Amino acid sequence: MNVLDEIVAEQIRTDLPELASGDTVKVSARVVEGGKERIQVFEGTIMRLKGGGIARSITVRKIASGVGVERTFMVNSPRIEKIEVVRHGRVRRAQLYFLRDRVGKAATLRERRSRS
Repeated sequence: MNVLDEIVAEQIRTDLPELASGDTVKVSARVVEGGKERIQVFEGTIMRLKGGGIARSITVRKIASGVGVERTFMVNSPRIEKIEVVRHGRVRRAQLYFLRDRVGKAATLRERRSRS
């Protein structure tokens, strides 16, 4: 293992849940406003997972006041406090760009059955 792999290995987070497209998640991110820092929770559906290893990112979409809002989070970033899965959605594709055309009840996904 070379030096770069060793540095990356200690930066990758192990406390994250298993994420998949269609899952509804709460992402707690640290936000700096002026000189103050606070935690802002962004709850929405994972539209896509991108990359792997240290560069892994998720795009989360929610509807706020009738307007669709998408935010991309670097999963291994120190700015991310925690990610918790609220529910697992049942989807048949990796990228859920079709959600951009849907509003309200049409944008909801069926829930995946628990594996027990």
